Amino acid sequence: MKRSLVFLALLSVSTAYAQNKLKVIKASSTSVDIKDDQYPIRKNAWTIVPEEKLDVYATSAKKVTFYTDLESISFNVDPKVGQYDFLIVVNGKDTARTQIRYDAKAPSRKPVVYLDTLKNAAKYNFSDQREIPNFTYQSMNDPNLVRIRKDLKLDSIAGKGNELSKVFNLLHWVHNLIRHDGSSNNPTLKNAIELIKVCKEQNRGVNCRMLATVLNECYLSLGISSRYITCMPKETNFDDCHVINMVYIKDLKKWIWIDPTFDAYVMDDKGNLLGLQEVRERLIKGMPLVLNADANWNRTSLQTKEYYLQNYMAKNLYRLETPLISQYDTETWKKGKAVEYVELLPLDGIVQGPQKKESTNQNTGVTFINYKTNNPNLFWTTPK
Repeated sequence: MKRSLVFLALLSVSTAYAQNKLKVIKASSTSVDIKDDQYPIRKNAWTIVPEEKLDVYATSAKKVTFYTDLESISFNVDPKVGQYDFLIVVNGKDTARTQIRYDAKAPSRKPVVYLDTLKNAAKYNFSDQREIPNFTYQSMNDPNLVRIRKDLKLDSIAGKGNELSKVFNLLHWVHNLIRHDGSSNNPTLKNAIELIKVCKEQNRGVNCRMLATVLNECYLSLGISSRYITCMPKETNFDDCHVINMVYIKDLKKWIWIDPTFDAYVMDDKGNLLGLQEVRERLIKGMPLVLNADANWNRTSLQTKEYYLQNYMAKNLYRLETPLISQYDTETWKKGKAVEYVELLPLDGIVQGPQKKESTNQNTGVTFINYKTNNPNLFWTTPK
């Protein structure tokens, strides 16, 4: 009888320990995205601080999901329970004890309706003929692009299909090869070979700009006309934007939307591929848009049209900027280098001038030449 009582006591302690054992998720970045209830994911909403004894996230939501760059964890929040503890382990060594705590007075996470702001930015000036130099695309025969094509074995990756199939094959390859980490610092050397190399050697990710840079150079190396586009909100001072690629498909005679961060492209309700300008117009007019079903972030969370297009990109399609010359190693800064950019902005943009501005960064010695236009036709010119 005594043995039975001892056994039951030990079993009770063991069960209690198992019940109290905290859930664990892994991360290699200190930046965390958070989703509250049905609202869109908020990018970089939380910073992991292992030094804190307990890091508390207060919420009035009934369901909360934390997304690190490697894993995610969700809790159905019961106000009667009140709090949920878990551990985030960064790089296999630093542990942050984190708590989701219910607080009825916590601020609502209901998102700003960015579509309303975008709808007010519908008007451009198609008569704006202020001078902008011609957009150019580096030849696939450039030695650096030839090296990218050979070293990365891009002919094999792109396949033997038509131009569009090659575009999609390279999109999926870059998305799966390089992890997105929006909080990471940019490497010094910013070209496809070096960016892929540093990600492998340091087991790290890069931000959306670097992903688009890699994909852009891969496209150029195969003779496919491509640019990367910085998609920005209305505000001139902001802490979040997004960079994607615009790719010209000769068979379709049009630009199309390609996003390596989310492995995403966009169509109308008939399955026709769309470009950035078409997506922007359809968002403003409330016309149908279809996001590819497998669009995802770091292969951990699928994207929805409601979040990705109607919220996140609605915010970031207010202003668009792109380099004038699409080429290898555009943003590796070297003293004496000059880089030109063109910005397309609507008529209600906050800063309309000067139309041309030139400045030199005193730290890098790089000269930046920035042009502005209100004319989409000048921005979306067909490659020659």
